[in-house]
Amino acid sequence: MKKILLLFLLLLCFGARAQEFDAQRAKRLFERTFYSDALPLYEELVKDNRSLEVLRNLSDCYYYTNDIGNALQYYRLLLSTFPNVDDEYRFRYNQCLRATGNTELANGLLRKSLNGAALDAFEKSVHELDNISGIGNRFEIHNLAVNTKDADFGAIMAGDSIVFAATANDPVSKRYKWNDERYLDLFSIASAEATTARPFPAAVNTMMHEAGAVITKDGNTMYFTRNNYKNGKRAKNAQKVSVMQLFRAERVAGQWANITALPFNSEDYSVEHPALADDGRTLYFASDMPGTLGSFDIFSVSINGNDYGALVNLGDRINTPRKEQFPFVSKDDKLYFSSNGHFGYGLMDVFVSEIHDGSFSRPLNVGLPVNSGYDDFAFNIDPVTKEGFFASDRPGGKGGDDMYSLLETKPLIVRDCMQWIAGIISDVDTALPLENAIVVLQDENRKEILRTTTQPDGKFSFEALCGSGYVVLASKTMYSSDSRKLSLDKTRDKVNDASMALKSDAAVKKEQQVAADKEKAELAEKQEQQREQDKQLAETRKKEKEEAIISKEKDVVRDNGRLLIRTEPIYFDYDLWYIRKESKPILNRVIELMKKYPDMVVEIGSHTDVRGNNAYNLELSSKRAESTRDYFLKMGVPAGRISAKGYGETVPIIPCIPDHSCTEEQHELNRRSEFVIKNL
Repeated sequence: MKKILLLFLLLLCFGARAQEFDAQRAKRLFERTFYSDALPLYEELVKDNRSLEVLRNLSDCYYYTNDIGNALQYYRLLLSTFPNVDDEYRFRYNQCLRATGNTELANGLLRKSLNGAALDAFEKSVHELDNISGIGNRFEIHNLAVNTKDADFGAIMAGDSIVFAATANDPVSKRYKWNDERYLDLFSIASAEATTARPFPAAVNTMMHEAGAVITKDGNTMYFTRNNYKNGKRAKNAQKVSVMQLFRAERVAGQWANITALPFNSEDYSVEHPALADDGRTLYFASDMPGTLGSFDIFSVSINGNDYGALVNLGDRINTPRKEQFPFVSKDDKLYFSSNGHFGYGLMDVFVSEIHDGSFSRPLNVGLPVNSGYDDFAFNIDPVTKEGFFASDRPGGKGGDDMYSLLETKPLIVRDCMQWIAGIISDVDTALPLENAIVVLQDENRKEILRTTTQPDGKFSFEALCGSGYVVLASKTMYSSDSRKLSLDKTRDKVNDASMALKSDAAVKKEQQVAADKEKAELAEKQEQQREQDKQLAETRKKEKEEAIISKEKDVVRDNGRLLIRTEPIYFDYDLWYIRKESKPILNRVIELMKKYPDMVVEIGSHTDVRGNNAYNLELSSKRAESTRDYFLKMGVPAGRISAKGYGETVPIIPCIPDHSCTEEQHELNRRSEFVIKNL
């Protein structure tokens, strides 16, 4: 048991020592900027060790190897775990938010950290960038066919060729520990459509980085960036870092030769990204030399043959406490450069400043789509053709940094983004334009801003601020009114249609009358349908009741479609109508049946034979029917349930034409009283 415990303690101790060893190794690699080598070590360490150093360095490894998604995740974890961490990490977290499209969150976090004049300046920067975005896409851009899966950048015209930097073609060449890609070399292509590139000769391309070349107009001098390089080998400083330096090459007999380091290089800081003024007498570059305002500043130096003047920091109009690199000066004296210190869309953005007598105007973001949320840099342009190049590591490219050709299509005019709200007011029925219609523009709180009256063509227009909400109201005498609600985006000069069609009062009245008539007709039709349904239902129920009473009452029978109460004959004295005593029991049986069925309604029909005068017979039968009804009433039958009708000789059972053609028995059969059930 003691041996097992001892073994466990030894393994635990060994594991701790191994982890400590990995942490020290990762830290050494990180401090030497070998981020691609340090990254897998930190990815393992963070599983059990979420210390400040591990989280900070892992986040930075992702950041510097351009894995922005993971950098965002771990910067967020770093800030939530160690809220008092240095502001530099908040800055990088904010950049990652912008790069991944979380602009509103990034702006919100900055607003919380600022106040007073700093907050005002920030809001102005946000507003200015919104106005630049409102211009829309200022450039047409195309990914160059020669791009590879690795880094390709710095394309610039050099005579009839395009010079740029890319990873070396040699598959066994040394890899750069920063991002695990091969070292950079200089190449050239004949045109932007070329798919294969020609490397510069070995005198220029070495085992080190070569990039950022710029060639004078006469084609005889080239300035470029290379690692600190002495006696054919890479040189390092006391921190074991090989900094970037500027070199000058001369074209001799068609070949690049006499390559020399510029005199202001140093082993202790980088000097990189050369650019020439149009007259070739001023060299611009970036450096992190002591005294810079930020990590990298842009400098200039005059060229006097083979001599150079004093180095000049371009000052805080151009340089910020962050990073400015990749300068370029166009023929029309504009300085273009990349910065993550000036307010932009994300990581490095391209900015432009006009040069006037050695001074620089306030830089402006060059806008979309050159700038994105990612690193956008190495911009150059010919102000005459409006064509040029830039590089970007944005998603959608072929690899790491890709080169893009560009064509400027819109000028950089920064003003409040405005749009138009316009349209035509017309008659909804005739589609004709309405003159003298009143159109009112209100803000989203319904406060009136402007009003206008339409012209004969019915047209109107208002200028409105981008990104705002508006309500447009239209009205005209003897017409209905209407309104439109609009939410404007941030596209400059966009026309928003607010056309409306109004209806005349006369048309409204006519339509209302048509609608009323239609409603009335529909109601009448519905009522008729209901009546018909009720009638059919009543008929059905009546038949059901008739069938039921026929089946139950032997004296109730059908006769020629009628429902009769069959009785013995009711006799009247000749030429009289009073009820005889022997008839009352017969009538009483009818009355008892009616009492049994309280909803029964009966008609007493009295008939005579055909002998005698027609009018007389009709009167006599009516009197007999009424006399019979009076008896029913006297016996308590409600008046509404019993009716009387004299038919005279009009409905004989046996036709007697002439009257002597019938026997006395047949005349007696015609002389009768009938009890017809009218309702149940």
